[in-house]
Amino acid sequence: MVEWQCLLAGGSFEELVEAGEPRADADADADADADADAGDDGCLVFAISPRLSAAPAEAEQSELKDAALTWSTQRAEDGEVIDTEMASVILGDLAALVRSARSQGQGVYCWVA
Repeated sequence: MVEWQCLLAGGSFEELVEAGEPRADADADADADADADAGDDGCLVFAISPRLSAAPAEAEQSELKDAALTWSTQRAEDGEVIDTEMASVILGDLAALVRSARSQGQGVYCWVA
């Protein structure tokens, strides 16, 4: 998620940390504790920052494709293969989700297990 934020909204990882992004959602911690009590490993839930949610919501398709190519290339440098087309689909779906949430006055969250 932090990689997407840097690619789509600009800035470095250090700038995001200084800005307090991404922000862990406190309500999700209670849900994770309940899941842990039920035998699950729990999770972390992060609120997608307004800065990140604005970027894909306002991005043109060509910008999303450029970000997908960069993301795919960066992951490949770390030994993780993400097909450029799949990366483009993921970022396109993220953009659609954020647009829908924003139109309803809702936030977007990322669940990390």
